[in-house]
Amino acid sequence: MLTYFAAFEVFFEENLPKLFTHFKKNSLTPDIYLIDWIFTLYSKSLPLDLACRIWDVFCRDGEEFLFRTALGILRLFEDILTRMDFIHVAQFLTRLPEDLPADEVFASIAAVQMQSRNKKWAQVLTALQRDSREMEKGSPSLRH
Repeated sequence: MLTYFAAFEVFFEENLPKLFTHFKKNSLTPDIYLIDWIFTLYSKSLPLDLACRIWDVFCRDGEEFLFRTALGILRLFEDILTRMDFIHVAQFLTRLPEDLPADEVFASIAAVQMQSRNKKWAQVLTALQRDSREMEKGSPSLRH
């Protein structure tokens, strides 16, 4: 999951630099909200009808869409989130508003660019996984 979080942060910083900086300043790491969102495929944090629509696109487009959705949600609430402290952001992202209009959520998701320095999600993820394996090989404590 750490590699996925790292890949997510690459696109987070590209798409929402102001919010990314605010999260860094307040020590808000992706694991605080992403684990819940991704592991439950948004069924716990979004209204069920909206979660079902996200599942449909996820089945069609794959795991990248789950992370694009996360960025879309953050983008949708960027103005609100940048004014909150750690506790309020964590609470807000754990329990998103019940009355989210699906068209606004999907418009926000569509505005997210899943390309960083001419690399797509899969390429960034693969590069980070390779870097992680290289670090493990070089670490004496991780060798068996």
